[in-house]
Amino acid sequence: MMYPQTQKKIAEMLKGNVFPGVSYTFIDMDKTETRMVGSAAILPERESLREGMLYDVASLTKVIVTTTLLLQLQEEGAINFEDPVQAYLPEFPSAAVTIRHLLTHTSDLKGYIKNRDALTADELIAALIALTPGENLGKNVVYTDTGLLLAGFIIEKLTGKSVEKNFEERIKRPLAMTESTFHPTDPMRCVPTQNHPTRGVIRGVVHDPKALSLGGHCGSAGLFAPMKDLIRFSRMMLHFGEWEGQRILREESIRTLLRDWENVPSQPRSLGWNLIQEGEDFVLWHTGYTGTFMILDLNQQTAFILLSNRVHLKDHRPEWIAVRDELIAIYRKEARKETAE
Repeated sequence: MMYPQTQKKIAEMLKGNVFPGVSYTFIDMDKTETRMVGSAAILPERESLREGMLYDVASLTKVIVTTTLLLQLQEEGAINFEDPVQAYLPEFPSAAVTIRHLLTHTSDLKGYIKNRDALTADELIAALIALTPGENLGKNVVYTDTGLLLAGFIIEKLTGKSVEKNFEERIKRPLAMTESTFHPTDPMRCVPTQNHPTRGVIRGVVHDPKALSLGGHCGSAGLFAPMKDLIRFSRMMLHFGEWEGQRILREESIRTLLRDWENVPSQPRSLGWNLIQEGEDFVLWHTGYTGTFMILDLNQQTAFILLSNRVHLKDHRPEWIAVRDELIAIYRKEARKETAE
């Protein structure tokens, strides 16, 4: 058994009803261990997890899709991360905000949009592009969806194609992530998320309201994926941009992620990715609201992918963050110990 203390903690979380069920994978060099425990659903009735089920990965979309696409466009010379957003979205009101600010969550864009969830997709896009930064531009890391939403619009402006179409052509097909999609065709193959007060049990439809409105034009959420596809993506990242003969990103693009791009005290951020700093090394990680996360240690060639629907019975986010971060700390301690041995 790989990472026994981490697996023990996951079992405790399941027993404590942190989530109804969970799928997780450890990658260590050429070794892979995947486990699936608990239920896919409790409501409207209990249902077992099945191999190959799709998860709403929520904000993992930001790194799997949007960040990867922007790195590709940078390689092609289509963008520079220090370019102002205005260079691509002329209607954007600030000349000071750069693409880098969007990706590192340092844009300080004031994200309140009145009646947001009642807007049409076009109205929401216009409202997002009209947002203005505050006085802390470039000074603080404040995680929001706004930056990656705008980044998605930039991708669409440059390519003339939706975020979804770009993902399919540039990432999904080359990597053979065959089941990943923004629009699942069979809801019963999807793990349900929240029992929503007005939407009922959400299944096969994205949980995030902005992604629900924007569909395949959303750069912050919306992707559904099975574990096997996320393993393929992780393998590509661990192999510095290439997997099974398909180069998705140049090695230098991957290496640019392994540094703190903002130097905000105690809040290291890379482009799109969050960072765990361990000595002089950085580990990439990101989370998703629905109960997902990925941790990639490129230096040690290890990864930990966890997929759950923790919002299914309750959505107590502070409680989830506390227990999730405890789990990650246990995993990193085990990972460092195994490396030392």
